[in-house]
Amino acid sequence: MIKLSGKPVYQGIAMGPAAVLRKEDQPVKRIRIADTETEIARLKKAGKEASQQLQKLYEKAKKEVGESSAAIFEVHQMMLEDDDYLDAIHSMICTEMVNAEFAVAMTGDNFAAMFVGMDDDYMKARAADVKDISNRLIRNLSGEKEIDFASMEPSVIVADDLTPSETVQMDKEKILAFVTVHGSANSHTSILARMMNIPALIGVPVNLNEIRSGMTVMVDGFRGEAVFEPSEEIGMAARERIQKEQDKIKLLQELKGKENRTKDGRTINIYANIGSVSDVGYALENDAGGIGLFRSEFLYLGRDDYPSEEEQFQAYRQVVQTMAGKKVIIRTLDIGADKQADYFDLGKEDNPAMGYRAIRICLKEQEIFCTQLRALLRAAVYGNLSVMYPMITSVDEVTKIYEIVERVKEELDTNGIPYKVPEQGIMIETPAAVMISDELAEMVDFFSIGTNDLTQYTLAVDRQNERLDDFYNPHHKAILKMIQMVVDNAHIAGKWAGICGELGADPKLTKRFIDMGIDELSVAPSMILPLREIVREI
Repeated sequence: MIKLSGKPVYQGIAMGPAAVLRKEDQPVKRIRIADTETEIARLKKAGKEASQQLQKLYEKAKKEVGESSAAIFEVHQMMLEDDDYLDAIHSMICTEMVNAEFAVAMTGDNFAAMFVGMDDDYMKARAADVKDISNRLIRNLSGEKEIDFASMEPSVIVADDLTPSETVQMDKEKILAFVTVHGSANSHTSILARMMNIPALIGVPVNLNEIRSGMTVMVDGFRGEAVFEPSEEIGMAARERIQKEQDKIKLLQELKGKENRTKDGRTINIYANIGSVSDVGYALENDAGGIGLFRSEFLYLGRDDYPSEEEQFQAYRQVVQTMAGKKVIIRTLDIGADKQADYFDLGKEDNPAMGYRAIRICLKEQEIFCTQLRALLRAAVYGNLSVMYPMITSVDEVTKIYEIVERVKEELDTNGIPYKVPEQGIMIETPAAVMISDELAEMVDFFSIGTNDLTQYTLAVDRQNERLDDFYNPHHKAILKMIQMVVDNAHIAGKWAGICGELGADPKLTKRFIDMGIDELSVAPSMILPLREIVREI
């Protein structure tokens, strides 16, 4: 039994088999070998397994995202059979008498460096492919089974940390809990855990080389404990507590269909934050009044190229149609900072949270923005769709956005494509936007306050830096005063204001937000019914 402590980011208790995700760039040991023929035979076997895995991935991707997006796995299969690549590995095994894993790792590094040094952008992009192929071969050689999120049984995800592009590929129905070595309370892993109503621990000092997939693990989000291979006694107690938690959830289900109305008659909208089309199910299951934040950037993650206008249109239309007339607020692309996609080629920044991201990319690279806007305006015909723009700092930015929207309207008119101009709002997540919110309120239809970024920019605290968690204080008086200022300026202009950051789900502040005049709270789906219960008691 291994018992470890960590910081809980969502309370709850779960128990099940571990699914261990190891970082692919872990060092590979160099081992001197005597039998080169055996090593080459191992390599061939691993290559055959890799080819079969890639074929399965191709077939799965072809069904789910279309042939063009699935083509990357065909490219990987071709590179896997490349004579130059295989000859280099064979040569290193035979001349240096080293294990196949080390020969593959060194060859992969060498080929990747060669591709990166080329002038052609297409060839540069192949560096990531050859690394991916090499990592797949190394996994197969070492007997490390690749986790297939689609076919795995419900499991506890154990990892060093998880990126948004990794979490977006997971089958969320199969995740019981998260346990990570690193990460912060404001990371996207934490946000995902809160959305899914599953326990999650960060900062757990787990040695991933000692933990294997399939080990039973109990995650206690109340006490901040992860127990690997728990004793019979601990396991029995955990099962009893899991049953009690399920009973509590059943009681909350009785609130479905009831209004978010205080005892003195004040009504507040409680909407859901989601990151994908499939997350709409969580919103409906928890009786959300609408979607207050659809993080559209997740359509751009976990892939090798920009989503087309048609792909985006189909996704947005499906969401608004499924929500059947309820409001759906879609945030335009908010890539950058902690949400990276290699094909954007954003480059390394010393301070990415304050760098080239969100609306700044959209205003600089307008074709990307126009593609998304065309999809959004087309989808608005099919339901109650609103659009909001992130990271606004000036009146001038809003003016430029409206000019681009007009251009998009002209394009759609010229091509005879039906569209509707949706309600347009902005996110208030910079101190600059707070201070000029009186001017901005005259230009837009609504405000949605992004308290996560607003807190980090106001307090000068990187919300992704786990060492600064103790300094990240969203209850700071300055933040609460800013929220009040934004709400007041919105109401003076006859506009509504909501909160879509994590602070909106804080039950300690629900009454205060209602007193402030907040019109809407958009939260993780799992928090909708608990907040409804609080509102109805005020």
